[in-house]
Amino acid sequence: MNYNFFDKLEIVGGNKLFGTFKNQTSKNAVLPIMSASIMSSGVVKINQVPDIVDVTNMKKILRKLGVKIKKQKNDLILDPREIKNFKVDENLSKTMRSSIFLLGALLSKFKVANITLPGGCTIGARPIDLHIEALKKLNVLVTEHEKGFSFDATHARAGKVKLKIPSVGATENVVQFAITLSGKTTIYNPAREPEVVDLCNFLNAMGAKIVGAGTKKITIYGVDSLNGAQYKPIKDRIVAGTIMVATAITKGSVTIIDGCAKENKSLIKILSSMGCQIDIKNDIINVSREGELKNTNIVTGYFPKFPTDLQSIMLPLLCLAEVESKVKEKVFENRFLMVKELNRMGANITLFDAQTALVRGSTALRGRTVKATDLRGGAGLVVAGLVAKGKTIVSDVHYIDRGYDHIENMLFSLGADIRRVCQKQK
Repeated sequence: MNYNFFDKLEIVGGNKLFGTFKNQTSKNAVLPIMSASIMSSGVVKINQVPDIVDVTNMKKILRKLGVKIKKQKNDLILDPREIKNFKVDENLSKTMRSSIFLLGALLSKFKVANITLPGGCTIGARPIDLHIEALKKLNVLVTEHEKGFSFDATHARAGKVKLKIPSVGATENVVQFAITLSGKTTIYNPAREPEVVDLCNFLNAMGAKIVGAGTKKITIYGVDSLNGAQYKPIKDRIVAGTIMVATAITKGSVTIIDGCAKENKSLIKILSSMGCQIDIKNDIINVSREGELKNTNIVTGYFPKFPTDLQSIMLPLLCLAEVESKVKEKVFENRFLMVKELNRMGANITLFDAQTALVRGSTALRGRTVKATDLRGGAGLVVAGLVAKGKTIVSDVHYIDRGYDHIENMLFSLGADIRRVCQKQK
């Protein structure tokens, strides 16, 4: 994606969303698949890759490592056969959290890796302690230095890894690393997110032997090498969820193709309890609302619990519900950064601590100039702008561009009054 750091979104609230939306490919599936492709002994083709900033940055990181990348319409063709570098570019690493996914792949390929502490959104510390602890259990030597960590897997061996919490990143790194370890490696309490399952399916398509993805135990049987493959990643459950909430807040009616109904069960259950009408057939979801919104309580958690990525998207909807709703954030400590901006739009949200919010309902939102603080918080402000009275201007759109393939085009196609305003630095 070619974007301007100073772009803004202008939204005039009041339009109902109607029509059909075709979901994009999952950001959180594509990025680890791109990183895992470096382990292949052949060419990898990834189908229907979204045009988002995180993909652009991951391509830059991979090219620095020596991967040849070509774009063929919406597909990416990656050739890692001449890769020689095992050090992730420091400046590029700071642009995205997902650069950490390269750790397991690099260790598997080179037995050594140098990683700078990754960047990304400011929603919490998200330390890599779990990654380090897990790799140490497989006899990886870890050395901390001023800017990051060095890893040496020369004497690594297959074994058992039990994660304290089901971390997506730690699970994906251990899976990738263990693929070329001789013997059997077992991960207990792994992340069960659909994107983890998708990564394992991709690796198996390249010749890996992984069983149990999506359950409470993943087993990896070591293989000598991985082959090239062509793969189509899963669709984006968070983008689908964003469109569902946007439809509900505007009292619209939208049909979502590839809506990730199974993966979005927790969201669908809550929206239904709030008074939305949801019909599902063959993963085509129709969402509509006519009546008033009932209040609800949300507690985020690891899959299959309510996803933390949709918590920020739901906050504007809760502002319109009757009485009051409570939100408990149990994954990240700074997920409520956008509350200050939402309150400036007329919301009445009280934070009791960094992870507990009380949302008083029946609130009329009004258009203001607000600032995106992170990817999902920024999307939440856009959703609020759809129903706010007057004009809402959302700045720092580059955060939103990290995960949404031109969010303004998505919503405009459904009838929203929204446009991107490109501005140059003064």
